[in-house]
Amino acid sequence: MRCTLTVSSKRRILCVFPAYTPSFGTFSHAYPLMGGVKAFMPPQGLLLIAAYMPEAWECRFIDENIRRAGPADFAWADAVFVSGMHIQEAQIHDIRDRACAAGRVTVLGGPSVSGAPEKYGDFDYLHIGEIGDATDQLIARLDADLTPPPAQVVLETKDRLALSDFPAPAYEAAPLKRYLIGSLQFSSGCPYRCEFCDIPQLYGRQPRLKSPEQMCAELDAIISQPGHPAVVYFVDDNFIANRKATREMLPHLVEWQKKNNYPLQFACEATLNMAKQPEILELMRQANFMTVFVGIETPEAEALKGIDKTHNAAVPMYEAIETLNSYGLEVTSGIILGLDSDTDKSEQNLIDFIDRSAIPVLTINLLQALPKTPLWDRLTREGRLIHDASLESNVLFKRPHDTVVSSWRRAIAHAYTPENIFERFKHQCAVTYPNRITTPTAGKLTFTNLRRGLILGFNIITRVGIFSDYRKPFWSAAGYALKRGQIEAVFNMGFVAHHLIRFTREALRGEHNASFYAAKAAEAKEAEKAARDRSWWEAARRKLVPEREAA
Repeated sequence: MRCTLTVSSKRRILCVFPAYTPSFGTFSHAYPLMGGVKAFMPPQGLLLIAAYMPEAWECRFIDENIRRAGPADFAWADAVFVSGMHIQEAQIHDIRDRACAAGRVTVLGGPSVSGAPEKYGDFDYLHIGEIGDATDQLIARLDADLTPPPAQVVLETKDRLALSDFPAPAYEAAPLKRYLIGSLQFSSGCPYRCEFCDIPQLYGRQPRLKSPEQMCAELDAIISQPGHPAVVYFVDDNFIANRKATREMLPHLVEWQKKNNYPLQFACEATLNMAKQPEILELMRQANFMTVFVGIETPEAEALKGIDKTHNAAVPMYEAIETLNSYGLEVTSGIILGLDSDTDKSEQNLIDFIDRSAIPVLTINLLQALPKTPLWDRLTREGRLIHDASLESNVLFKRPHDTVVSSWRRAIAHAYTPENIFERFKHQCAVTYPNRITTPTAGKLTFTNLRRGLILGFNIITRVGIFSDYRKPFWSAAGYALKRGQIEAVFNMGFVAHHLIRFTREALRGEHNASFYAAKAAEAKEAEKAARDRSWWEAARRKLVPEREAA
């Protein structure tokens, strides 16, 4: 539902989402292969806020991963709303500076400011917490007066809007065809208290839910937009946080897919103990779930105790991964190096895990302490929080910093050596992809999908299969898949591996930070300057044969 306040003024609200710092998980190197894709996933938060605004107010949405908000955009607006995560802090401030220069009142909400409001003293209004009474207070203030307040106003939600009362995100305001994947939310919150995670503090431990009817209506809105992404990601903090609710929702999702000839594939994130839920896994298979992101964090069972993640050991780890694969679910995994329990053997244990688990995609990060987490509180007490931009993390590790970073470098180098990643994809061709359901062709034979497939196929064959220095392992894996009739797998492994290999090579050259939660701002600026200084011929050459640049 929209805001129910009676407003007396008409306002124009510009919602601006900051650009991401490049990372393993955003697949930015794959975008040029896909014809028109510019960004990873539409942000639920800002689209929800746009949909909640009073009906008399006009809203526009700009994702700066797609295009930068310009002077005309700020001139149009009465107020500029921004939201983002800690990794986007620098970009958040940059948007505020441009909006302020244009004389517009600025408002910041979302996870970063909710976790660390002290970082954002330059905004006129801070919205702390989820949509709710603070949002109504903000609307009332802007309705009454657009003059920037003399001192910053902080509004904190005390009474959250129930998810069952959420409006559908303003998908119509976002160019969905420009995104790699779509986004959808069914639940919020997670019952676990992993030491490094801020989700329970920000969103609660008791999962809150949308109705299946809401969810299906949002899916209708997504597929009504021409050129929508073929994959939709459930952004729930933990897809099985409320197992009963998930089990009851999934049949509705299956029926929606059948009714619409399976136009979408789904992905989600969950805890590894979902392997103990065969009924849910079978329903996910029937609903066409393809991928599940699991925060495995470490293969060392004893280390899981130190970060309050013993639920990962509810089923033996390799057995759990095999179970998920048996339902057609390709596992992607988050891994953390720099834990207090790490030893000289931890690096080799991780490398052994990468090889034995055959998980193709692993986001391997250094431990980073986030505000409003038990880890942050503990390290503060121990005097082990550091704020040095020259370091890769804000954690004073138990082991030497350079030793931990060197382990990270060797781990990602091993994981994304072309021969290794394509070998893991071959394993998926054998043990995971054959277990997926066969969906009707009618749902896939759209002009958009055909065009997208032709562009992607051509670019994979040329950029990966011909011009790259990893074409040999690619064709080995592609041939393995084609012999099994897995054409879609060739496309998937081609664009995923292309990104991961190139990103790894850049990271090993020092161009990226060892944590998704901290940005290498200086290096990013230098890279941008270097890109601007390239001759047109050099830029064209690198665009045609980008892999040789990375080699």
